Amino acid sequence: MVTAPDGSVPSQAPWPAGLDRERFYQYSLPFLAFWALAVLILSGVAWLYLLSAADHEKRHVEMAAMREAEILSRSYANHVSRTIEAIDQLTMYIRYGWKTSGDGFSLAGLGTATSLPMQLSFYVSIINSGGDRVTSTLPFEPANQVNVGEEAYFLAQKNAQDDPLFIGRPRYGILSKRTVVHFSRKLISDTGGFGGIVLVSVAPEYFIAGYDQLTLGANGLLAILGNDNNVRITRVGDRVYNPQSPAILAPLPLESDAGVLAVSGAPYFSDHRSRYIGWQATDRYSMVAVAGIDQHDALAPYLERRSGTIKSGLLANIIFAMLTLVAILFYARLSWRKRQLKELQETYRTATERGKDGFFIIRPILNAEEKINSFKVIDCNEQGARLMRHRREEVVGENILALFDEKNVQQVVDLLHVAYVKRHLEREIDVTDNRTFFPDWLHVLINRPDGDLAVTMRDISSTKAHVAELERIGNEDALTGLPNRHWLKQYLPQALASAQASRHLLALLFIDLDGFKAVNDTMGHDAGDELLRNAGKRLREAVRPHDYVVRIGGDEFIVVTENISDKDAAAHVAQRILHSFEAPFRLLQGVHSVGTSIGISIFPDDGQDADALINNADMAMYAVKTSGKRDFRYFDVRFFEAIQQKYRAEAELRHAIEHNQFVIYYQPRVSLATGETSSMEALVRWAHPSRGIVEPRSFIPLAEETGLIVELGEQVIDSVCSQLAFWTRQGHRVVPVSINVSAIQFAKINIGESLSAALRRHDVSAQLVEIELTESVMMAGNEAVSSVLTAIQGMGIRLLVDDFGTGYSSLSQLQELDFDTLKVDKAFTARLERSEASKIFYKAIITMAHSLGMKVVAEGVETLEQVHSLKALHCDEVQGFYIAPPMPPTERQSVLAPALSKMM
Repeated sequence: MVTAPDGSVPSQAPWPAGLDRERFYQYSLPFLAFWALAVLILSGVAWLYLLSAADHEKRHVEMAAMREAEILSRSYANHVSRTIEAIDQLTMYIRYGWKTSGDGFSLAGLGTATSLPMQLSFYVSIINSGGDRVTSTLPFEPANQVNVGEEAYFLAQKNAQDDPLFIGRPRYGILSKRTVVHFSRKLISDTGGFGGIVLVSVAPEYFIAGYDQLTLGANGLLAILGNDNNVRITRVGDRVYNPQSPAILAPLPLESDAGVLAVSGAPYFSDHRSRYIGWQATDRYSMVAVAGIDQHDALAPYLERRSGTIKSGLLANIIFAMLTLVAILFYARLSWRKRQLKELQETYRTATERGKDGFFIIRPILNAEEKINSFKVIDCNEQGARLMRHRREEVVGENILALFDEKNVQQVVDLLHVAYVKRHLEREIDVTDNRTFFPDWLHVLINRPDGDLAVTMRDISSTKAHVAELERIGNEDALTGLPNRHWLKQYLPQALASAQASRHLLALLFIDLDGFKAVNDTMGHDAGDELLRNAGKRLREAVRPHDYVVRIGGDEFIVVTENISDKDAAAHVAQRILHSFEAPFRLLQGVHSVGTSIGISIFPDDGQDADALINNADMAMYAVKTSGKRDFRYFDVRFFEAIQQKYRAEAELRHAIEHNQFVIYYQPRVSLATGETSSMEALVRWAHPSRGIVEPRSFIPLAEETGLIVELGEQVIDSVCSQLAFWTRQGHRVVPVSINVSAIQFAKINIGESLSAALRRHDVSAQLVEIELTESVMMAGNEAVSSVLTAIQGMGIRLLVDDFGTGYSSLSQLQELDFDTLKVDKAFTARLERSEASKIFYKAIITMAHSLGMKVVAEGVETLEQVHSLKALHCDEVQGFYIAPPMPPTERQSVLAPALSKMM
């Protein structure tokens, strides 16, 4: 029960009960209508958002499926190109063997001499000019000879004026007795005429064996089209279709060399299933690779989630509506009861709710026109009177006009009048100049529950002073007394808005102290702090009076220069700063010279916000640091873009390493004495998702500069050992593989331990691994490198000097480090046939290496003449594109046939 100050019980309601209910309905109906409408709107918005999110998810799923199809088509196009290129290389290799061996050339052993799976998918034959088979990987009896003189692949080569690679469509092969794709190249007779053909017949399944069940699903599609858009080979799921029962019924709408789109099932596919297809034309051979992802399979998870979401939404909508209705009715009744109680209690509760604060009951004084003329104090507590420098009895009953002087009374009356009209007012008021109050700041809360005002006042002077001190501490650098980064972040947006409004320029000068680190490291932090304080003083003296000097951390400062008309004004300030630092600093620890590097950004040309201006000024300062220091430079967007490009390239390379996007190609080394493959060099390639296979010269320098070469080198070592283990398990002869190791790998990690771990992990013999080192590793010349190399040799791994002649190695280093093989740089091989002096120089290298017990490998061999010269000079081995280009790994190690010796 609530009582009045005199102890009486206020009347609960001056109106009959029926009238009370009528007021309740009048009060509640608008409230109920508002909330009912709000619930309907909220439900509509929720359903709109739900359906929009579902459509967005569908588009996202479709875009992801189309991106996947595009990536798969590019990958498959690369696979098709590489496969056809390998077949083409096989035809040329056989043609060369036939040319050099004559009638004695036989294909009977080709299946074991190469890495291609002859017995499964490949059939190779040599056809003479009359159309008869001379030799073949297929068994045949001369008595049962089948003539192919009228076959398309024979006639195409017989009638060709140049030397094309013939690629046929899948058809039944009269030699292989199964459906195959025919490839052929022309043979030239000794008289220069048509001598027959090399025929390679390949089962269609070979081209489309790379079906990824996990990505494409049970209804995914892979196909190869000709440049006429006609289907050559198709595979859907586990089934490979032949031309007699095609999976693709009509030419696909491919309007460019590459792309992706959604294709409806009924007009195009025999199974009537719609698909997202991507296509990519091959670089050569006029083929188009197509990959398709089944639309229903791709959207199945989305459709299931959408159905579940709609059901859950309907149930939630019903429950929410019921709960909302109950809550609205309950809240309306509760609100009405609170309103009745508040009308009775507000005057007394508001005045007494803060016992430690000063409170007043103030009543308006009306004039003859029933308008407020002034206010008088009806009641107050002792604390309230003390806040006004009075005793309570001196305040109660007094007119406000008598309590305040003329300077401040109108301000108080206006404040009370506003509170009376609004019924509620809360403010923090600075009363420093009002001598009626002894505090400096008051928190004032005024409510009008009925006809009187309940005023509560609290002294917040100490709180305000504490906040001001915290703001000062937060905005000031403790060491130099300058504004700090926090202050700059708050001030710059205002300064930029002002500069934009006044159409003036604003400049930021980003300053870094040159040589500060040396003082801090050699003389100690006390000397460094003293230097920073003196540097701050010099900066304040060098800039204009209205410029701001800010220390943002360490030895970095920013000068804010406002209201300038052109860029030269900022340059003048920078020149004064540079000049002010020409004199050395006299510190307690001694005399030290410190300069400045200054980067300048100008608003609005170099940035529209504070962060952009600071970053660009920092970038300009970095440009000064990299070009000699002790100067200033304006922000240059070209320098910024170059830095950003470098960062992007580094991030892309780091992502490639993290996701293992690198593949290893292998290039054979051949013995000049026997013509056999003696070793292979592992060469890393970047299988870039969009750029294709990237050569090492495009990313190895960046990897070495950023230190990523260490992790990349670890991947290469692991991949080579894994491949060697795979080849060894096939049961065929395996030759060693050499791995390139950079000087940075030697500096960062123990390469011996890394090699040992990889060999153990893959159970590979150390005799199958060689290490190629550049001369920069030898130039390190320290005991640590020597001990690591000795340990590697102790494991049974041979050491090779790579690119010999391009560095600065000495004979003593070659002898001390006891290398096994010396690889002469391709630049010397290229000059071998140009002069006799080049041969003499090459001979000297070979003689020197042999005297040290090392074999010599000639790199970059590209002509038969170079092979003959190197053989005459007693070079041990050769490597280069004339022998064989770097090739991706196959089922068996790509060891060249001994017949290659006849080529040399």
